[in-house]
Amino acid sequence: MRRYSVLHISRGVLAALGFTALTGFGCPAAFAQAASGAQAATGAPGATITLDGKQLPPPTPNFGGVIKEKASESQPWWAPRVTPPKGAPNVLLIMTDDQGFGAPSTFGGVIPTPAMDRIANQGLRFTNFHSTSLCSPTRAALITGRNHHSVGSGVVGEIATGYPGYDSIIPVEKGTIGTILKENGYATSWFGKNHNTPSYQSSQAGPFNQWPTGMGFEYFYGFVGGDASQWQPNLYRNTTAIYPFEGNPGWNMETAMADEAIQYMKQLKEIAPDKPWLVYYVPGATHAPHHPTPEWIKKISDMHLFDDGWNKLRETIFANQKRLGIMPENAQLTPWPKELPQWDTLSLEERKLFIKQADIYGAYLAYADNEIGRVIQAVDDLGELDNTLIIYIGGDNGASAEGMLNGTPNEFTTFNGIPVPVKDQLLWYPFWGSERTFPHFAAAWAWAMDTPFKWVKQVPSHFGGTSQGVAMSWPGHITDVGGIRRQFSHVIDIVPTILEATGIPAPETINGIAQKPVEGVSMAYTWDKANADVPTRHTTQYFEMLGNRAIYDNGWVAATTPATRPWELSTATPPDVITGYNWELYNVNDDPTQFSDLAAKMPDKLKQMQDLFYSEAKKYDVLPLDNSTLSRWNTPRPNLTAGRTEFTYSGALSGVPPSAAPSVLNKSYTITAEVEIPEGGADGMIVTEGGRFGGYGLFLSKGDFGVGRGRVVFLYNLLDLKRTMWEGPELEPGKHQIVFEFKSDGPGLGKGGSGVLSVDGKQVATNSVEHTTPVTFPEDESFDVGQDTRTGVALVEYRYDAPFKFSGKIDKLTFKLGQ
Repeated sequence: MRRYSVLHISRGVLAALGFTALTGFGCPAAFAQAASGAQAATGAPGATITLDGKQLPPPTPNFGGVIKEKASESQPWWAPRVTPPKGAPNVLLIMTDDQGFGAPSTFGGVIPTPAMDRIANQGLRFTNFHSTSLCSPTRAALITGRNHHSVGSGVVGEIATGYPGYDSIIPVEKGTIGTILKENGYATSWFGKNHNTPSYQSSQAGPFNQWPTGMGFEYFYGFVGGDASQWQPNLYRNTTAIYPFEGNPGWNMETAMADEAIQYMKQLKEIAPDKPWLVYYVPGATHAPHHPTPEWIKKISDMHLFDDGWNKLRETIFANQKRLGIMPENAQLTPWPKELPQWDTLSLEERKLFIKQADIYGAYLAYADNEIGRVIQAVDDLGELDNTLIIYIGGDNGASAEGMLNGTPNEFTTFNGIPVPVKDQLLWYPFWGSERTFPHFAAAWAWAMDTPFKWVKQVPSHFGGTSQGVAMSWPGHITDVGGIRRQFSHVIDIVPTILEATGIPAPETINGIAQKPVEGVSMAYTWDKANADVPTRHTTQYFEMLGNRAIYDNGWVAATTPATRPWELSTATPPDVITGYNWELYNVNDDPTQFSDLAAKMPDKLKQMQDLFYSEAKKYDVLPLDNSTLSRWNTPRPNLTAGRTEFTYSGALSGVPPSAAPSVLNKSYTITAEVEIPEGGADGMIVTEGGRFGGYGLFLSKGDFGVGRGRVVFLYNLLDLKRTMWEGPELEPGKHQIVFEFKSDGPGLGKGGSGVLSVDGKQVATNSVEHTTPVTFPEDESFDVGQDTRTGVALVEYRYDAPFKFSGKIDKLTFKLGQ
């Protein structure tokens, strides 16, 4: 336990600093001024002080010593170091991704999650906690304590639009929990997924104020964007790309991230044992790609958890939930949707594939929970478990149906609106979950993982999209160990809960900017056993995502019936966002699974709830409503390439995100490379964007056994489904000009076209493609010049190993973009 003693500082100095008064001067104990160890004199190097928290950071204090002409006649003075209030705990804030309420064993699922069980068994399980139904919106709400539209995150950042509620910018007047705790003396860190840096600010050119290190988290180790390969992620340490997986077979981010967090906490304990910390730990699991290690695949596959199919799985999970008290006795299992197939209607081939998909997903969740368990155990080993508030949120939204009806070996086929037939997917069956796949399971598994609710990720109107199991512990403070709490709560309630636990108030200003109020409600009122059944203090909450919407108010929910299906992403025109939706009505106090629609019986109550939704929508920047999906990927938004049709590079450049690179999607283009080949020849990548799961590359082949080295190749990889090549001659030493010119059959998304490869003014290859990538290359890959980071675009023919650095010299590389 930390020890504190009172530091005596004059009231005049305190007033100059804008701090609270000392213990013994009539201040509340929660905001006592304190010095670690022995008492420190005013101005001494060891002096510490606790802020009142209203102004962050505090003003620079006036010098309190004495300055004469000679140092021997002067008196030094040091500003006191800021420390949190006495007894403020460490905070370990954990959230997994796309998990589904009914997936983990902690909430009735069949997938073993002993780490989550541990926190639930030494604390509480919250069974009525809600997200926004989509990734970056939930994460923005989580770290700010405000509704997702209030912090510019009405949708994921990849489809941001130019409205205050949708521009993916967290406003400066709504500071994060990282900033608040850091300025109050905490060490703050972020490990894992960062889906809150706007895609158009994610390059090396910045700005970096919306990166974790610019949002109050002093240390960041993780990836940027919605998803990433766990074998070769777009990994950053702070704002610098790193590649620890290169030459390191078997490296996986889940384990590496746990190692990094454990080392961070151990180092901090050894260097500054009295300094509390916030560790924000957010793995990519179980968002696609599902990438567990082979050991976990075998362990879960051997358990045969999914062999009876998704319909039986729901029945098993629901029975477990009743047995555990997760669901009350009056809860009813919602019906299986007619839009998804029943398990007993499937062929043997389909069942084989779908069981494999679920086994890999289950292995991924179990593996991630195991690594989370290592982090929790490290806290225990450091002697800090009793002094740590642990919040473990099971997913940032419901389970994902973005694998479409049959699943996919490559999630980017979904994002480009392309289904992959089962017979084609079976080609990847032996490798499912390995680095050779970027896999996602069939939509029906997502519905099952959200048992007992209706719907899935992306759908905010029904609890299948928003219900997240939460386990929370703080020994000595949460004493109803193993208890269950059913009060309605929302992801915006986490920040106020942390602030109450730490005794730190929400600031009035940050960096001179007046702060808007936190919009959530602390959950700490539920911690005492005596309050197990008190009414919720979070009485009203709107939900909206992609035009679908709902409103919760004092036990009632009014919700739109989804007009589009999350597993059928397309560019088709959606229904009118206002008139094209039916509304449903539920009394969730009596009907916690939204089983019985009361809209027809209670039209007046429905109208009242609808009016309340629009009132809340105006208050929190939800308007204008927009129910378009894939078409928003290509919406113009601020970026470093806007209006440019010509780009020039030389030498080497790597790790440039798509938003800062020349986009060759849905247009004609010309790539011209002026290179020098040394004596002995050269090979390597000249320029590429994308990788194994989609993209292109212009390179000189590495050859085999000294044969075929240095051939000019342009390769177009259509989502790992088809590769088209243009092949030229081997280049002799000296200067050469290589030109690849592509003429699109467009305008339109994904149109084909014809390409010509020329070397030194002579055409050497012509070829055509029936289709091109319509919406996006893999977002975890990058644009690279002179090398290829992460994964290569070639598979068998012309295969190479990253980083495949160009061994010649690139004098000039030019892109010219057409229509």
